[in-house]
Amino acid sequence: MTSAIRMRPLLTAVHRYDKSLSTRGRDQGRIIEAPILAYLIETKNGRVLYGVGCDYRKISNPDLRAKYYDTKTFPFGAPEMHEEDRLPNHLARLGLTPADIDIVVLGHMHFDHAGGLGELLGAEVHVQADELRVACSGRDGACFADDFGGNHHWKVIHGEYDICPGLRAISSPGHTAGHMSLFVELPKGSPVILCGDAADLQENLREEVAPGICWEDRVDDALASIRKLKRIAREERATAWPSHDMGFWRQIRGWTQGA
Repeated sequence: MTSAIRMRPLLTAVHRYDKSLSTRGRDQGRIIEAPILAYLIETKNGRVLYGVGCDYRKISNPDLRAKYYDTKTFPFGAPEMHEEDRLPNHLARLGLTPADIDIVVLGHMHFDHAGGLGELLGAEVHVQADELRVACSGRDGACFADDFGGNHHWKVIHGEYDICPGLRAISSPGHTAGHMSLFVELPKGSPVILCGDAADLQENLREEVAPGICWEDRVDDALASIRKLKRIAREERATAWPSHDMGFWRQIRGWTQGA
């Protein structure tokens, strides 16, 4: 029986960029708006966050913004993020504080999914060993080393595992070296697979299109992960959720599933 009680999607920022960053080999020149989401999952064993969004300081401070989002590496600039989008403010609106978060699951360590770690000191941070290794090496330009350089309690994982009853980490590399998605079994309705950046858009899943950015051009790994997530969804009668699809976000905005 699942320990999950309810799940809420949280909009932490919006980024505008060329769609080809999400769909490999197509849609160059088409600018899209992409939500940057985190998911709060309440379980009988504690509260879990899948993804933590961006570091607000690096966006709100002009000097830091120029340093971290230089035009050579980030031609489309920084995401749009406001004070109310910070995780502590999302949690406060739910009557919670960062101290109420027990586990952070990092699907991967890019700036838009790991940047908010500094707001959540004290939580246990779960990450795949390959993901942490590459992020710490400095070889992935979308990872900001000081996002994950604080005094965190790391749980470094090798492969798939159960976080708690009803929450299972799914290995889904390709976009990054150690990307992981999250299977969530809720007390009511169909299970959900939070794909993370294994599938930015519904199009990635529907048409089996690899993400535009693949670690070391490992497109085959990315496509294998998409097909794996689709297979699990069929077998478990689950719904696969893309991570950066604005149309999909508008469908689930305000959605809360569970007791």
